[in-house]
Amino acid sequence: MAKEEIKTEGNLRKLSGKIGLWALILSVSTSLIHIWMNSFGLTVVIKRNIIHIGLLMALAFLYYPATKKSPKDRPSVFDWIFSFWMIGIAIYFYTHYEKMVKALLTPTTLDYIYGVSLMLLVIEASRRVVGLPLTLFSIFFLFYAYFGPYFPEPFSHQGYNLRRIIIRMTMTDEGIPGIAVMVSSSYVFMFVLFSSFLKASGASRFFNDLAAAIAGDKRGGPAKMAIIASALTGTISGSSQANVVTTGSFTIPLMKETGYKPYFAGAVEAIASTGGILMPPIMGAAAFIMSSFLGVPYLKIMYAGFIPAILYYFTLYHMVDLGAVKWHLIGVPKDRLPKIKEIIKERGHMAIPLIFLIAVLIMGFSPLMSALVGLILIIVIGALKENTRLSLKDIINALNEGAMGAISIAIVCAIVGYIIGVVGMTGLGQVIGQNIVNFAHGHLWLTLIMCMITAIILGMGLPAAACYIITVTVAAPALIMIGVNQLAAHFFAFYFGTMSAVIPPVALTSYTAAAIAKAQPTKVAITGFSIGVAGFIIPYLYVYNPVLLLVNFSWGTFLWAFLGALVGLYSMAIAIIGVLKGPVPIYSRILFGLITFLMIPNTIYIRLIGIILFLILYFIHSRGDIHGAFIPKGAST
Repeated sequence: MAKEEIKTEGNLRKLSGKIGLWALILSVSTSLIHIWMNSFGLTVVIKRNIIHIGLLMALAFLYYPATKKSPKDRPSVFDWIFSFWMIGIAIYFYTHYEKMVKALLTPTTLDYIYGVSLMLLVIEASRRVVGLPLTLFSIFFLFYAYFGPYFPEPFSHQGYNLRRIIIRMTMTDEGIPGIAVMVSSSYVFMFVLFSSFLKASGASRFFNDLAAAIAGDKRGGPAKMAIIASALTGTISGSSQANVVTTGSFTIPLMKETGYKPYFAGAVEAIASTGGILMPPIMGAAAFIMSSFLGVPYLKIMYAGFIPAILYYFTLYHMVDLGAVKWHLIGVPKDRLPKIKEIIKERGHMAIPLIFLIAVLIMGFSPLMSALVGLILIIVIGALKENTRLSLKDIINALNEGAMGAISIAIVCAIVGYIIGVVGMTGLGQVIGQNIVNFAHGHLWLTLIMCMITAIILGMGLPAAACYIITVTVAAPALIMIGVNQLAAHFFAFYFGTMSAVIPPVALTSYTAAAIAKAQPTKVAITGFSIGVAGFIIPYLYVYNPVLLLVNFSWGTFLWAFLGALVGLYSMAIAIIGVLKGPVPIYSRILFGLITFLMIPNTIYIRLIGIILFLILYFIHSRGDIHGAFIPKGAST
């Protein structure tokens, strides 16, 4: 079989000829420079950050049109100017940083030109690549920094002049080249590159085929394949939209072929792919940023992420399984499915780099070293068989894909530097956190609900990393103030930042799946949200039971909390779908929903009552049959 081709999706320009060659040289050089900076080169962190922004924004101006009317086959004159200007900005900062540090209180005219240019070009790149919502939101924070005295209490502050804002945002590590870009230029870029090489070797096909062999012939088989394939692909992706494109191009057509309606096929894939960001070891930019915010090793974040990811896919699997009973969703005949032995024999060796990556992380190696050695191992292990062997062209394409995949993340991290910088200058996060706590009168459950709503509203239309940063900045302080474990508070923001990708009305991952399924985007988004809504309970579970994040771990406490979580999430699936072996009447569905909430508090007797009630209801309703179940019009043929 031919190796997978990695294609650039979306509304990017299709560059060819000499322009395409220059863009390819720039992207491949960008990847090689990052490999050097993150391994052998002892580059000062803030210098590396500006080089990272400069190179990836230079690519962004070549590939992302300024408007819908801009040429789609070539950059405009201004695109070329902006692109080379960004390279010049990177070179200027790299060569003048030491002088800037010495003259930080009295920057030169050239320093100001550098600073203003960087701020304006970051805004323009964000407008093109990320969109208006995050861009305007970030600009608002700049206005807030300057016009602070004119804001109402309790949000007013002394205000900062333009000189101080420019210095803070462009010449220190508390603005654009700050912690978010530091994460993007190191861990995120290297893991994106690792992922692109693993995909080029055919690992994605291995995961898809393995999922098909495991679940394809079960009831609702194609939907379960989408869930398992997305979970497996999530281990190497860290991006919900990339996950949709990778697995959805295979699972969505198969679901449609076996009778699933297009909107349902797209919805299942969207909600399954979204969970890929939660799946260790590569959990997306937000997880690496969380590691830096908390000042803890990434390994601790990776460990903490395992149980939420398992619970997410457990919930989604049973939502689809019960839906398969209710809507008569069928499986794929076994003779049309690949065999596990053949899959492992053909491509199973490509799981070795991923296993190795997890092993070296557990042994205590840094994520950067793990990603670099893993990348080399992909090339070496892939060479063992012809169908996974990477040619020079494959390696060049993977280097190009790695740089292209990092563009949006880098620009998101750059533009949110305005938010991080201004919040640090003004103390806005503490002000908002205190007001949330006051409004909730110190009640944890109400504070959690308010923080969830804040995350959902702020996250509409934003990438997961941006949503996490904003939410953790303005909402997590409230949770920490009332005694929530710091890691649990950050994971709460991380989780809902992830789910923003499938929450209507702006559900970017659902819209990507809708394009593949050729279905109405809004219908895909609403259906996906309804399938995944049971998963909204998970953050509440680990806030009340931090042991699910392996905090203060003991086996007895963990197993009791984990059992309660499984029972609660399965009960919520029954309550929403309304079926076990047969239809579940409304009063029983209400009781199953109640059981879910009884599983949340870390109280032995309440949880025990919930488990007993679950066993009684399950025994009663698991003996029925499906006859008479409500089948939505057009759900399946």
